[in-house]
Amino acid sequence: MQKLKVGIIGATGMVGQRFIMLLNEHPYFEISALIASPRSAGQKYGKAVLGRWKMADACPERILNMQVISSDDVDTVKSICDFVFCAVNMSKDETRELEERYAKAEIPVVSNNSANRWTPDVPMVIPEINDSHLAVIDSQRERLGTKHGFIAVKPNCSIQSYVPMLTPLLKYGIKEITVTTYQAISGAGKTFKEWPEMIDNLIPHIGGEEEKSEREPLRVWGRVENGAVIPASSPAITSQCLRVPVTDGHMAAVFVKFENKPTKEQILADWQSYKGKPQTLGLPSAPEQFITYFEEENRPQTGLDRDLYGGMGVSVGRLREDSIYDYKFVGLSHNTLRGAAGGAVLIAELLYREGYLTKG
Repeated sequence: MQKLKVGIIGATGMVGQRFIMLLNEHPYFEISALIASPRSAGQKYGKAVLGRWKMADACPERILNMQVISSDDVDTVKSICDFVFCAVNMSKDETRELEERYAKAEIPVVSNNSANRWTPDVPMVIPEINDSHLAVIDSQRERLGTKHGFIAVKPNCSIQSYVPMLTPLLKYGIKEITVTTYQAISGAGKTFKEWPEMIDNLIPHIGGEEEKSEREPLRVWGRVENGAVIPASSPAITSQCLRVPVTDGHMAAVFVKFENKPTKEQILADWQSYKGKPQTLGLPSAPEQFITYFEEENRPQTGLDRDLYGGMGVSVGRLREDSIYDYKFVGLSHNTLRGAAGGAVLIAELLYREGYLTKG
């Protein structure tokens, strides 16, 4: 299998660093460009991240010696890359302009950013759940005037801790969902060394997260119609999002009400049997078991369970009946793996196998 050459826009940031570690020995993709802001351009990557490397494992030597390319230098990127991942820290308008510039230059973009999540013809994908949304890429290419270039995005990291568990239960007619997320500091791109005020602390507000938590699931559960994704109109979702003193791993406490209440045994069977296109295709980053249920009353735990299947599996526990809602449970996902870089890599693997990513 001939590997595709990939660039990472935002390579010096925390998510960009995670992309490097995931792609270093990937069977489908080979890192050919490290792309960052013009102020980092021209430097060796090792110098650009000196004192800023946030991964537990050391950066590969080959990567340290690569020269950083400016994100403005689209022509150079096009000459050496078949597609790019994008994880930048810019305004939404700037990010949207950047991603469209790359797509119009015939460089497909798999984005970790939120700027294009509500662009109607841009698929926002959790590969096990809504791979059918990739069909809008044809309409997007027509709008952009491209043959190869397009944008695909992954959803917000926090919804991965509960949307997978709710998806196989939609057939029972979910009416209402209340969810509180407890989100790790790496979701803000921080470590405890950089953010000591988070030690022994909890912040009951994360800007923009509650709106994303309530709206993005409806787009994931939407339908494709006339070349656009039409978000679902229900169920009703309300949320609160808290920042907690945890390095990695977003947890969700979920309450759900149904039109047709299933039994606990039915829910557990649905979770156990649920799988998607990544499992069917055997994609390299796909967890063998998408949803893992823990019987123990004190599981899942972030420290014990966030790295399930290399951080790409989601876990759930404490399923029980509720006095106001029908059921409640606790979910967990690794926010920088399943929720960020790993989720984007899985999307790229699916795009590759479905023929949307090819040699330039």
